[in-house]
Amino acid sequence: MNTQMRRAAVAVAATAMAVSLAACGSAKESGENGSKSGAAKGDDITIGLLLPENQTARYEKFDKPLIEKKISELTNGKAKVVYANAKQDATLQTQQVDTMITNKVDALIVDAVDSKAIAGGVKKAKEAGIPVVAFDRLAEGPIDAYTSFDNEEVGRVQGKSLLEALGDKAKDGQVVMMNGSVTDPNAKLFKSGAHSELDGKVNVGKEYDTKEWKPENANANMEAAISALGKDKIIGVYSANDGMAGGIITALKAAGFSKLPPVTGQDAELAGVQRIIAGEQYSSVYKPYAPEAAAAAEMAVALAKGEKLGSIETSRVDSPTTKGIPSVLVPVVALTQDNIQDTVIKDGVYTAAEICTPKYKAACDALGLK
Repeated sequence: MNTQMRRAAVAVAATAMAVSLAACGSAKESGENGSKSGAAKGDDITIGLLLPENQTARYEKFDKPLIEKKISELTNGKAKVVYANAKQDATLQTQQVDTMITNKVDALIVDAVDSKAIAGGVKKAKEAGIPVVAFDRLAEGPIDAYTSFDNEEVGRVQGKSLLEALGDKAKDGQVVMMNGSVTDPNAKLFKSGAHSELDGKVNVGKEYDTKEWKPENANANMEAAISALGKDKIIGVYSANDGMAGGIITALKAAGFSKLPPVTGQDAELAGVQRIIAGEQYSSVYKPYAPEAAAAAEMAVALAKGEKLGSIETSRVDSPTTKGIPSVLVPVVALTQDNIQDTVIKDGVYTAAEICTPKYKAACDALGLK
């Protein structure tokens, strides 16, 4: 018991020291002396925000402004958010972490390009007394908190959606699986969830891990699958996100499919929603970005102020390098023609006018979207 108490005391002292170091760093950055370092624990804090790429529309259209808005609300407009996008370059993101450390931010929110490659940067931040919140992807290294969606559930939702579209013809041909990038730990979870639904119920003719999630790579993979399997044999495509679904559907059209097979997706991107309305893409996965962004902001602000996450966290998650990470996992929903009105339009992600451009007006009218 005494040993445990001593360990607890050491842990408390270490935490206090880390918070003190972070506070001192912030005080120096603002030109204040150490005697006023307590001010760094107030609303006048600086949060670094590092997002992974700009190929996927969600990051700069939704995540960045939502996180900035929530941080502002939580700090009475006094906090500063310093932003950088890695443009799918893990080396660049590591440099961006170093810059944030040099600039002595009070906390970091990081959506990793490569979950393993970022671990060294996370360790450096930790050593500098800067807490790190892993956003959307579970980064390796000593992260302090994590928020995302239940990513295996995302895959299960995608798999169920494809089975729903195939109905009693699920084994009448071949399904192509277009998974995400191997550098993204979420892709592995989507894949696992999808397989848990599809295995034994469909015939997987071809399966690919798509480099950097790029639509053009998915397009090339789909062309190869069509060539290998024959277009008459392909009855459905599991696509891990909407961007890749766009590349896949382009390949299907170019191959002369008289009727497009059902294609899944994820992210409820505007182009994906429009393809769903037009009947070109069967489904997406709607992930409410606002609660995920809010959780990241709340965790970062609390950690920057040296506060505990007990009232924020809803679960604990293990990464390959860190156990028991305080986490918030947000539920998801399959998006099809049937619920566009009650999800992305109702939640204000898009207006009907944004979706129903002249090209899609007739399809929107048929679905009663307004």
